[in-house]
Order: sequence, then structure tokens, then C-alpha cells
Amino acid sequence: MNTAPTPATLSSVGERAAIDAMLEHMPSSRNGDDAAVLPVLAPNSRTVVSTDTLVEGRHFRLDWSTPYDVGVKAITQNFADIEAMGARPIAALLAISAPGTTELSVLTELARGVGDSVERYSAQTVGGDLCSADSIIIGVTAIGVIGGSMSALTLDGARPGQRLVAAGRIGYSAAGLALLNYFGPDELPMGFDALIDAHCAPTIPIGRGVVARATGATAMTDNSDGLVHDLHTMAERSDVHIDLSRQAIAPDALMIAAGRAVGTDPWEWVLHGGEDHTLLACINKPTPSGFRTIGKILSTQNNQQAQTHAHSRITLDSQPVQPHGWDSFA
Repeated sequence: MNTAPTPATLSSVGERAAIDAMLEHMPSSRNGDDAAVLPVLAPNSRTVVSTDTLVEGRHFRLDWSTPYDVGVKAITQNFADIEAMGARPIAALLAISAPGTTELSVLTELARGVGDSVERYSAQTVGGDLCSADSIIIGVTAIGVIGGSMSALTLDGARPGQRLVAAGRIGYSAAGLALLNYFGPDELPMGFDALIDAHCAPTIPIGRGVVARATGATAMTDNSDGLVHDLHTMAERSDVHIDLSRQAIAPDALMIAAGRAVGTDPWEWVLHGGEDHTLLACINKPTPSGFRTIGKILSTQNNQQAQTHAHSRITLDSQPVQPHGWDSFA
């Protein structure tokens, strides 16, 4: 009787062999020493750094996502934070904790997703760590560079009279999550692949953050915790009011169909879903390439509408919307 070979696990191959297997999918001339030495930045450039964590069962499930998908998601959510500052991602550090019983193929496929995603940005994975834990935990440190004398695109730079512009879809990730929760991974109806992919392996238009900054944006964030939640934070930090256009952000036909399938109003996904990592910028110049206008920035002091709804700071066609979204400890 033929017996299938026992899959290699982290415990059976050991840390060094596991790291070597992962590095095959994340090649870099700067990876493999005690630390990475990055080149000197061009004159008048600055370094931008961000970090984020994904925890199995909290941020991803391997019965929903392939390990490759998880690697893509890890890079997208971290590099989106770099882009949201108006910077260009150049490198990532990857730290993984996992049980010794984890099959080696899980980590090599995850590394392949990381490597392919980093390559799309013309960046590199320059180091990291691997250790034992009770579940899979992925930590990414993203490094970017911002050039020139213009300010980075921070949350406090929104100004009355500007337009709110967006690059990327809004609500797709939350719709995909709702479908997975409702049907499970094996009974999903056909036709919703774009929504499922947006949740399991999200991507964003590359380079839009640099474009927004170069064309006059003064503030930017990404839709990670929910559109209204993230915009409310920006509005508070900038002391402004943001009025969203219902027509500009209305759910498309695919989201409406998904809403019918699971019995949910798709506006909930648009306004409060998050994890699309869509870039949201404030600008009073022509709309940057790859962006579309979805709202306007108003003063909280001289605008009656803004004063009436100052407790929320966000309205949809002048109607107040209360912020709620992702909370890591909710």
C-alpha cells in the first residue's frame, strides 16, 4: 500500500531550513545578515516607517484564505500606510510566529505572497524573524521614502474648500467578509470572486500616494478601519467637517447583489466596512490621476450644516453619519 509522504513541518526541518525555504520566494541582496543596510537616501529625502500585525483567527483564517493570500494582505495593509503619507514603499521586514506543527508549505506560500507583492512595488523584503507560538502571527514593518521639500500627507492637513478624492474601491472587502461569514468557504455562490479576493488578498493602485502628494494633496489616509471611522479621525485632527456624496460612493451592482444574498444593506459595508485600504486624500487642485471625487471638506466654524452635526463631523448628502468601525479590542 502506498503511503503519502508526511508533510514537512517547522519542527521537522528546523528554523534555519524554514527561513532558507522562505527566502527563495523573497530574494534580496540585503536579506540574510544580522541587519539590513539600506542605501543613503537622495538629498532632501526622508524615511517613512510603519508597522502592523495580523493574527490568525483575528485578521485571517486559513480555511478562508490561502497562505499566499495572507502574504499579499500583509504587504498591502502595510504599504498602504506608507502610500497614505505620500511616500514610496522601498522595503519590508517580516516577522512570523507559528506553531512547530505548521506545515513548511504554509510559510513558503505565505512568503511567496509577500515576495510577489513587494516586487510589484519594486521594493524588497530585507529581513525578519521566525519563532514558535501557539498560533500564526505575522508582523510587518514597512519602510518608505518621501522626497522633496513638500510636507508628508498627514491627518491634520485637510482644509475647508477642498474636495475629498479616493483611489480604490470602497466596501468590497467588507462585502467579501460578509459572504464568507454567511456561506462559508465551500458554499459560496458564483459571481462574487472580486469581493472575496478584496477581503482575502486586497490590493490597491500602486503609486497613487506619491501622485496625490505631487499634485497638491494636503492630507491623506487609507480606509482600513471603515470609511466614516477613518474620515472622522481626519476631520477631528484637521478640525473640519466632511460631507460625502451619496452618488459617488453608492454600492455597485455586485455589492447590491451580495447584500441581497446575505440580507445586509450594502451601505453598511461602504460606510463602515474597512480593509479596502483605499487612499482618501484632500485636494483643491485638479483630481489626481487614478482618483475620483467622493465628497467635500467644510469648515466647522462658518458652516451651519457642520455646526449642526459637529458631533459626528461626517455627513452623507448633508445627513449625519455616526462613526463606527473596526476596534481591535471590541
